[in-house]
Amino acid sequence: MAATSVLASKQAEEMVGGILTEVVCTAFENTILVVVTQYGKMGTLVSVEPTAGPDSISSPLLTTKVLLGKDEPLIHICAKHLGAAVSQEAGNKPVLLAMALKDKSLAGIRALQELICQCRVW
Repeated sequence: MAATSVLASKQAEEMVGGILTEVVCTAFENTILVVVTQYGKMGTLVSVEPTAGPDSISSPLLTTKVLLGKDEPLIHICAKHLGAAVSQEAGNKPVLLAMALKDKSLAGIRALQELICQCRVW
């Protein structure tokens, strides 16, 4: 009997800015796991959670928290950009984001957003 996965998961691999980039997205019941790597490892683990704010009727505020790895401002900025679309499209679910990035430029982040959308499981 063949084993079937209970979790929805997709992966993609593409050159982003001349760097081989791998993305894996897995939908759990209450969280979306997104792994984005240009090093072949998980890297920094960041929790991206929507929180209700005073004017959050159209879109909630996102709170980021580094769980493992370096806690630097650029990590939070990248995590908010990469996790925002995923969280909103998934019905404001929290996103657990693992990032190991060589290219943290704006153009690189935009290309990563498109690659993540190719792995949509939410």
